[in-house]
Amino acid sequence: MPNPNNPALHSWIDIAPTSDFPIQNLPFGIFETPERGPRVGVAIGDYVLDLYAVSQFGFFEDLDIPTQPKVFRRRSLNQFIALGRPVWRAVRQRVSELLRHDNGELRDHEEAMRTCLVRQREVEMLRPVKPGNYTDFYSSIEHATNVGIMFRDPANALLPNWRHIPIGYHGRASSIVVSGTDIRRPNGQRKAPDAAAPSFGPSQQLDFELEVAFVGGKSTELGHSIPLQHAEEHIFGLVLFNDWSARDIQSWEYVPLGPFLGKSFGSSVSPWVVTLDALEPFRTAGPVQEPEPLLYLRQPDAHNFDLNLEVTIQPTGGPETTVCRSNFRYMYWSMAQQLTHQTSNGCNLQVGDLYASGTISGHTPDSFGSMLELAWKGTKPLPLADGSERKFLLDGDTVTMRGFAEKDGVRIGFGEVRGTVLPAVAL
Repeated sequence: MPNPNNPALHSWIDIAPTSDFPIQNLPFGIFETPERGPRVGVAIGDYVLDLYAVSQFGFFEDLDIPTQPKVFRRRSLNQFIALGRPVWRAVRQRVSELLRHDNGELRDHEEAMRTCLVRQREVEMLRPVKPGNYTDFYSSIEHATNVGIMFRDPANALLPNWRHIPIGYHGRASSIVVSGTDIRRPNGQRKAPDAAAPSFGPSQQLDFELEVAFVGGKSTELGHSIPLQHAEEHIFGLVLFNDWSARDIQSWEYVPLGPFLGKSFGSSVSPWVVTLDALEPFRTAGPVQEPEPLLYLRQPDAHNFDLNLEVTIQPTGGPETTVCRSNFRYMYWSMAQQLTHQTSNGCNLQVGDLYASGTISGHTPDSFGSMLELAWKGTKPLPLADGSERKFLLDGDTVTMRGFAEKDGVRIGFGEVRGTVLPAVAL
């Protein structure tokens, strides 16, 4: 079978060289139009390939897909993901064949082509999965060090456990929303350092966090653990993730149990899930881990991925300003290590669960993945293209995150995750 990642492949669909969605990508998502209910689609160039329609026309008949075509007519990818890795790969392989420049099965079937392909501008993208659970990790050593310098002893920025285990906490799955959903500024308790008592009101330190999340692809039973060498078999794919944070609410509430209301008001996820298979050519080694992790977390192979990431802020009526350029390869703890540690105590997993990386910061100030770091706790306001400055986000600001990997002339992109800050509700 032809390798769907082959850089030489090209489609009969005209795709711009700068597109995030060449034939080598083929990410999965959920879309709908006024005429079509929610269903599974694949992004290709400026189009969405409707997999429910593809199945109805019989193009998947030779594949062993239980319950087709119903599995492609769902409001989330969960049921499709639950069919297992062999099915994901078979569907991606078949879609690649149908879209290849020298295959006329779909291209020359006028009715099928007209039905199966929809322009992206004509669809509404929905949240790709329904996560039963959500874990937020804290796996960038640069970010953890920056935060430790700001809030603790600069000489001992990292807590003693940080280099030994992937730190994480269980977040709120119900408030994860798809890109394009507005985010309401949260109310909450905050206490200024010089205040005698806390006060209640809208957060004054609203922030973004540049993250990448992976989607759980396989359920496990309570009491079972996943060895590191098998961890990636449980990952369906990756999405961009903005873990919005109210720093002032968080700093008052997080001792002793960690983030709560400062995080649970909203997290934004990109609509297209890029499969781990599509990202295989961009695999890379992560940072050297010192001291060497305990045996169950040691990874002899490369488990990081070279993904370019950027964040922009656009004020109401103003131009967009790029405020951060970072890379997923900076992560100290890999996704495989995160998942293995998550299950090391026997915690059970569910298909569609989301696991966010934590803020992804690099070595230089322009690669810091949050306003907390970029403006250094408000002491170095960040200039925007319209002449204004930001210590933290203002109402009306739109934050957009984009990501892509590029090699051998092939660009594998994620699209974007975008959200606009709305004023808090008066209480």
